[in-house]
Amino acid sequence: MARGKPAPDLFLHAARTMGVEPSRCAVVEDSRYGVRAARAAGMRSFGYCGGLTPAEWLAGEGTVVFDDMRALPGLLGV
Repeated sequence: MARGKPAPDLFLHAARTMGVEPSRCAVVEDSRYGVRAARAAGMRSFGYCGGLTPAEWLAGEGTVVFDDMRALPGLLGV
């Protein structure tokens, strides 16, 4: 990709390659640039703060912040 995160290019490319509308995609990220890219792509954004990234760096409109990967299936609704 010509532009990296926080540009949405990588996520949009992945959706396009898989033939899926961005609004039907979910992104799990542990970086502020990743959640910003997911939001910009129009995708559901999940910010994992169980590692080194503080929750406040991931929080924002359109992002669900969580700190336990075991919670992810429930957050995704699967």
